[in-house]
Amino acid sequence: MAGSTFGTLFRTTTAGESHGPANVCIVDGCPAGLELSEADLIPDLDRRRPGQSRIVSPRKEDDTPEILSGVFNGKTTGTPIAVMVRSTDQRSQDYGDIVHKYRPGHADYSFDAKYGFRDYRGGGRSSARETTARVCAGAIARKLLQTTHGIECLGFVDQVGPVRAFFDHPEHITLAQVEANPVRCPDVAKAAEMEAYIVQVRKEQDSIGGAAQIVAKGVPAGWGEPVFDKLKADLAKAMFSLPAVMGVEYGEGFGVADARGTTHCDTFLGPKPIRTATNRHGGMLGGISTGMPIIMRCAVKPTSSILLERPTVDMDGNATTIATKGRHDPCLLPRFVPMAEAMMLLVLADHMLRQRAARV
Repeated sequence: MAGSTFGTLFRTTTAGESHGPANVCIVDGCPAGLELSEADLIPDLDRRRPGQSRIVSPRKEDDTPEILSGVFNGKTTGTPIAVMVRSTDQRSQDYGDIVHKYRPGHADYSFDAKYGFRDYRGGGRSSARETTARVCAGAIARKLLQTTHGIECLGFVDQVGPVRAFFDHPEHITLAQVEANPVRCPDVAKAAEMEAYIVQVRKEQDSIGGAAQIVAKGVPAGWGEPVFDKLKADLAKAMFSLPAVMGVEYGEGFGVADARGTTHCDTFLGPKPIRTATNRHGGMLGGISTGMPIIMRCAVKPTSSILLERPTVDMDGNATTIATKGRHDPCLLPRFVPMAEAMMLLVLADHMLRQRAARV
């Protein structure tokens, strides 16, 4: 299967399915000498795993990582790092009804169109369960970036359905603020509204979409390539590679559609280190980092797995109906946050290594 490896110098390969025995990541390119253990991976995995609260999937997985290679005496050796996370709470019988039916909004039909065969248990490879491996790799990238440059990466929910929170300085938000509630929205009042809305939607056997911001602080100026591998382009690809992401913007994003150049351009300030008075550019100009915080926002669709019966077709194109069983998130946003952080961290780690090779 092509397309399971991400990155140029810091390369991550993932393997595994929703209802397989385990998910695995292999990280190649991590420099030797980085202190690393399973304990470094657990915090991010705990934030991603199901069963955290009443507003996420009740599937129970410990998501305990096992480092199989690439670490000796507590430090990376420079060789590929393999990490495995076993699955223990699969209920494949919940998916017996979709063996010959296509779930609306899912990858069932497109997988059949591509391969002529699919793993119908929970969506197989297209399931968000695969992101367990990405989060492991992202935690390694986080440790590398923190150790070498003091870089911090943090995501948070800013919208669930019609309820939206606004933040003038997202770079000032802390992990403690994000983790203070199960929605992962740092606005306490809006978080309560969001949680109540998700609970209401779940009672209606429905689901709801939303959006999250991802912020990186401490990224030096100069990372990114000026043409096809722009930092903004690689970050967009990283976010779009996550399940359910329907839109990505950075800085002012689509707000520039009615902006004028006289007001949109950020004024440079000195003395060194040079910075800008505002950050409408979201930390990247010409696809290269400016040293300002990198700020992105992702729109995430409502999960298509809902209990309400809907019309669809079977594999022969015959009209039928389907109600998706199983244990699903009524809103993907709370668990999306650590997934998005992981993808930003992987891109930044890759471009950190590429920058080292860019000049004498």
